Amino acid sequence: MVMYNPPHPGELLKTGFIDELGLSIAKVALMLGVSRKTIYDIVNCKASITPVMALKIAKAFNSDAEFWLDLQVKFDLFNAMQNTNLDDIQIYG
Repeated sequence: MVMYNPPHPGELLKTGFIDELGLSIAKVALMLGVSRKTIYDIVNCKASITPVMALKIAKAFNSDAEFWLDLQVKFDLFNAMQNTNLDDIQIYG
């Protein structure tokens, strides 16, 4: 399976929503009911978007929670594929 390097969902949150709408990290944190550090860590690709966070972002920006989780899963899977050695895994059958 060939897979490109997908962006961290925090990058899209920052460029496509926060920057595009002229919002601050503090404003988004207040909107979502979380700390500024939580938003900072997400947009700087230091933290993942959890299901709860996906629900909050989806509501705040009139988007879809599954969209945000799908981005996170693609990002996580790509990184796992790059960093996991499966050579010793036995195939059933």
